[in-house]
Amino acid sequence: MSELKNDRYLRALLRQPVDKTPVWVMRQAGRYLPEYREVRAKAGDFMTLCSTPDLACEVTLQPLRRFDLDAAIIFSDILTIPDAMGLGLHFVAGEGPKFTNVIKSAADIAKLGVPDMEDNLGYVMDAIRLTRREIDGKVPLIGFSGSPWTLACYMVEGGSSKDFAKVKGMLFDEPKQMHALLNVLADSVIAYLNAQIAAGAQSIMLFDTWGGALSTTNYQEFSLAYMQKIVAGLTREADGRIVPVTLFTKGGGQWLELMAATGVDAIGLDWTTDIATARQRVGDKVTLQGNMDPCVLYASADRVEQEVASVLAGFGQGETGHVFNLGHGIHPTIAPEKMERLVDSVHKLSEAYHA
Repeated sequence: MSELKNDRYLRALLRQPVDKTPVWVMRQAGRYLPEYREVRAKAGDFMTLCSTPDLACEVTLQPLRRFDLDAAIIFSDILTIPDAMGLGLHFVAGEGPKFTNVIKSAADIAKLGVPDMEDNLGYVMDAIRLTRREIDGKVPLIGFSGSPWTLACYMVEGGSSKDFAKVKGMLFDEPKQMHALLNVLADSVIAYLNAQIAAGAQSIMLFDTWGGALSTTNYQEFSLAYMQKIVAGLTREADGRIVPVTLFTKGGGQWLELMAATGVDAIGLDWTTDIATARQRVGDKVTLQGNMDPCVLYASADRVEQEVASVLAGFGQGETGHVFNLGHGIHPTIAPEKMERLVDSVHKLSEAYHA
């Protein structure tokens, strides 16, 4: 593997000194880029794009050609594990992901097993291996997975949900059944992420998209406990480097201390959590990633820069501990030049904080 030319992102995750605050953006390879839309049209459908390593590699690298980013994230989807379990993932225009086979009973759960990572999910590992080769050490490559609770939400609901009635109904009425589902998912995520690390992922991100839909007690029992199990089961060193882990619970700002105690290196913040307050609460236990509202990118370029300055000032002085990002994924209708202003502003304005 090529020597890493820019390790600013990895250093920040480990709370080591950096010259500038590193920046990457969730969903940075996506529909806001015209070149992505061209490749997506060539693929024909979303899952073909995800499962064709050459195409997944190409769209992973696209934002790096446009913007001075400090990390790449492999192009994939959080629902690859349930798809590999035989649930029949497909995407419906205007509705998002859907499963043909929905989890409804203990018998459905009993049929699930940990997928074979090279046979069933080898396309992800092939994409990582190819991307590591093509990226040629320019920046680190991030691997990722959905959290067990988030995956369970889609598997039980059959797709996206506004009220999570079915999955919460199972949680309250059949908690043993829910734990059985979450256990097989946690084991699968551990195997999946370790396979990604073996293939060349240099950092890991765990997306707990729907953890914020739970009460504090249920979050601890049905989401956080399984993420802690995953963190404990991960390979934490590869290529002579530590492999840092970031945990992101959307809507989870009230649980920062609980997340920091899991053993992760970093916590992702959405825009509803004040970054200055978050830093006071977690101290130097973990790096913070975040947390500009993605909708700021609909404003003028000057307004984007003002908001970057506000987030950086909120985190404050210090040579370490902040990875700049949006509070969630970049919206597909954002103009690419706003993204460029975001990235350049982070690097320009953050130097003073690392002097």
